[in-house]
Amino acid sequence: MNKKQFTTKEITKIAIMAALVFIATYSFKVPSLHGYTHLGDCMIFISVLILGGKKGGIAGGIGASLADLIGGYMIWIVPTFFIKFIMAFIMGLLIEKFLFNVKFNWVFGAGIGGIFQIIAYTLVKIPLFGMTYAIAGIYGLTIQTISGVIISILVISILSKAKVINKLREV
Repeated sequence: MNKKQFTTKEITKIAIMAALVFIATYSFKVPSLHGYTHLGDCMIFISVLILGGKKGGIAGGIGASLADLIGGYMIWIVPTFFIKFIMAFIMGLLIEKFLFNVKFNWVFGAGIGGIFQIIAYTLVKIPLFGMTYAIAGIYGLTIQTISGVIISILVISILSKAKVINKLREV
């Protein structure tokens, strides 16, 4: 078999980060007319730093989709999985392949991934709810994305100073 399979340790780390994404998405949310704003993106960005783009994307997609399932947002389960996965994958790709020598490359990666998220959710909303609704939701998505980046900067700074991020990568 040529495909690289995940080890038990990798699956466990993905599951733990998916659970943290779920908790941050489901537990800390602010309802709005267009869904809700949450802290899950912060945990997705942290997942990418710990697990890498692909595994962090899987954790982010699973955790965020599970929050939609449990929260009653059934229509968003599949779009959320793919949008969050791609957002994380973009961040990981920029960190690992293009900006690997740049300090704070993850902040840029999170920002670009977040821009993708805003565009993708807006495009999904157009056929579901119409152009006006989709455009009106951009503000909330932007606030959610910026909040996720800012909070992840704070959390990652603390975890980096305590040398926790590198230890979590190694485990």
